[in-house]
Amino acid sequence: MDYKTTAPEGIKAMWGLEKYVHQCGLEPSLLELVKTRASQINGCAYCLDMHTKDARAQGETEQRLYTLSAWEETPFFTERERAALAWTEAVTRVADTHVPDAVFESARRHFTEKELVDLTLAVVAINGWNRLAISFRAEPGTYQRPTH
Repeated sequence: MDYKTTAPEGIKAMWGLEKYVHQCGLEPSLLELVKTRASQINGCAYCLDMHTKDARAQGETEQRLYTLSAWEETPFFTERERAALAWTEAVTRVADTHVPDAVFESARRHFTEKELVDLTLAVVAINGWNRLAISFRAEPGTYQRPTH
């Protein structure tokens, strides 16, 4: 099913959120890590293909992408990135975690209030895209980066 043409106004609203997230001021590299990590948790192959391509195009290293699912065990991520990844995991798994206080406090140390809201909106957006792509069988490998 082509959900984009079936409900164009709903998808337009999703793109509005996506546009906001891209313009909010958070580092593009951080946003790609967040999108990739949430997509790993959700098992969204289409979004993993997309966001690893986008991350590489922005200069992300293969080493960090390969170890992202085990980020806590590596020295490859900054403290700010670690706080964002922990936040991403907790918000993505909110039904199970209810976002623990320790994760909230760590995020507060590394992000301003606005940045934390923006980070949360980024997590909300990618979780929504994951659910659309998985539910409607988006084909992994078909994403092509836009040329600018």
